[in-house]
Amino acid sequence: MLVLGIETSCDETAVSVVQNGRYIHSNVVSSSIDFHKRYRGVVPEIASRLHLETIGAVLTDALNQAKVKLRDIELIAVTSQPGLPGSLLVGVCFARALSLALNIPRIQINHLDAHLYASFFNRNKPRFPFVGLVVSGGHTGLFYVKNFLKIELLGSTLDDACGEAFDKVATILGLGYPGGPIIEKFASKGNPAKVKFRCSNTKSPLDFSFSGIKTAVLYYVRDTGYGIRDTGPLRRYPLPLIRDIAASFQEAVIDVLVKKSLLACKLKRTNQLVVGGGVAANNRLRERFQQEARNSDTKIYFSPKEFCTDNAAMVAGLGYWLHWR
Repeated sequence: MLVLGIETSCDETAVSVVQNGRYIHSNVVSSSIDFHKRYRGVVPEIASRLHLETIGAVLTDALNQAKVKLRDIELIAVTSQPGLPGSLLVGVCFARALSLALNIPRIQINHLDAHLYASFFNRNKPRFPFVGLVVSGGHTGLFYVKNFLKIELLGSTLDDACGEAFDKVATILGLGYPGGPIIEKFASKGNPAKVKFRCSNTKSPLDFSFSGIKTAVLYYVRDTGYGIRDTGPLRRYPLPLIRDIAASFQEAVIDVLVKKSLLACKLKRTNQLVVGGGVAANNRLRERFQQEARNSDTKIYFSPKEFCTDNAAMVAGLGYWLHWR
C-alpha cells in the first residue's frame, strides 16, 4: 500500500510517499526556518502562510521522486495535532481535499506518536511495550507505548520544551537560532564540569522543567560581567567561556533526560527505550544514553537522524500501521 504523508505542524512543510509503512520512496521537506531566524523563534503567521505557498510544490516533488502518480496513492496520513493551529489547518484541509478528489481514505496522526514510530525505520526495531521519549523544540514527554493504539503519558515538561531551552540559551550567548546545533557545536569543545547547572526538581519524578536552568544561565552570564547592564557597552563573550557554558548547560539537560527516561523504564518494567524528536539528533545525548543503557541492560532505539526533525515519512508510516490495525 502506498501512503501519502503530510506534515505541517510547525515550520516544515513535508510530504512523503511510503510503502507498507516501511519503504520510503520519497521524503521532501521545505523548511521556513530562514524566515524565523531574525525573530529567534517560529512566528505562527509566517509559518502558516509559507505552508500555503509551498505545499503544492512539495507534493509535486514528493510524487516525482517516488515516481508515482496521485492515482497510485491508496491512503493519506496527515498530522492533525499537536502544533500551530494555522499550520495544522493547512495540512488537514489539503489532505481532506485530496482524499475527496481521489476517493481514498484519510487518517489523522498525532505527530508525537509519529516521532516514536520513526525508530521503526531502523533495521533493528523496538518491541512492544516500550517507553518512549520525545524531545524536540516544542515538546518534551515520556510515554508508555503498549502499541500505537494504547499510549500512556507518563510525564511532560511543565514549562519550556527542551529544544526551546536550547534556543533561549543560544540567544543569551549571542549564538543565533536555532539553538540546538549551535549549542552542540560549541559544547563539543567546552568543559561540561566548568559550571554546575541543574534542571529544576519536579513534584512528579517523570515530569521535566527547563525554565530554571535557562534562567540560571542568564544569571551566570550577567554575574560574570558579560550579561545585561543598565549603562555602558556590553563586554564581548570570550570564546572559551561560551564553550564552557554551552557544555555545562547541555550536560545538565542531557543528564535529566537520561535519568528520567531510565527511571520510567524501571517503573514500567521494560528494557525497551525509544528516543525521538529533533533534540534526539544531538550526538552527546546519544552517547550518554548508550553509556547509561549498557549499565542498566536497557536497549535504546533512536530515530534515524534524518527523521528526528518533523517529516512526513514518519506520519505516513504510522498512518499505515494504524489503518491496518
